Amino acid sequence: MKVYISVDFEGVSGIVAWEQTGGGSHEYQLGRELVLGETNAAIEGAVSAGGTDIVVNDSHSAMRNLDPARLAGKATYISGRFKPLYMMQGLDDSFDAVFFVGYHSAVGAAAVLSHTYNPDTIWEVRLNGEVTGEAGINALVAQACGVPVVLLTGDARAGEEARRFLPAIHVVETKKSVTRFAAENLHPEVARGLVREGAGKALSNVREVPLRPIPVPALLEVTFLTEDMAEMATWIGGVERYAPRAVRLEDGDLLALYRRFVAVVYMVRALAER
Repeated sequence: MKVYISVDFEGVSGIVAWEQTGGGSHEYQLGRELVLGETNAAIEGAVSAGGTDIVVNDSHSAMRNLDPARLAGKATYISGRFKPLYMMQGLDDSFDAVFFVGYHSAVGAAAVLSHTYNPDTIWEVRLNGEVTGEAGINALVAQACGVPVVLLTGDARAGEEARRFLPAIHVVETKKSVTRFAAENLHPEVARGLVREGAGKALSNVREVPLRPIPVPALLEVTFLTEDMAEMATWIGGVERYAPRAVRLEDGDLLALYRRFVAVVYMVRALAER
């Protein structure tokens, strides 16, 4: 059984500050250890339920956060920036299941480190009229490939958001938010145990998860922090500006829709550079 794991950072237990998510500080080194621990727990749970071929896509920031030699299950590791499918690079129809590990809540949510793709540019994203975080957006690729998303691990709100688009997804809650920069975190070993158990359960129930939960054609509405960001987004074909700071992207081809969204994310970030 082939399992694809998209690993983010901010939803991991113990992560509550941007300093833990990047750079060369002690805080970042601690963050990397916490993320590796939950990633390996997900791999171990998948293997226990029959997973034989595991692919891990590093989906956070510069996307080289994990030590490849320390990944469990001899997992394949996809790392590095500017990947065409970004947080879903490497997924295709040869896989049997998708895991979202270490996922966080959408921008604007009263949840720890909440954001959607780029906190310096995106104010809100809606999928078919509903506010979505990264799980809903990334699920477009899974549906295009015909692979069910069966597991999400992360903060409490991330699971709630994901279920709007993936009602059968198994959720493992690793922490509860107190503020945007504080959380009640499970002990890492406790969190890893729950992730390991949840991964096994999710994979065991893979045949019960619908392959096409998101209605198509799908509509993404993206609101930016500034008007010039919305204008720049329209430089990409298929992007329509409908409000001073907002654009819409609609397509029956979910992979094309996601790729267009990623192109917008990559382009507009230039206006947020300091």
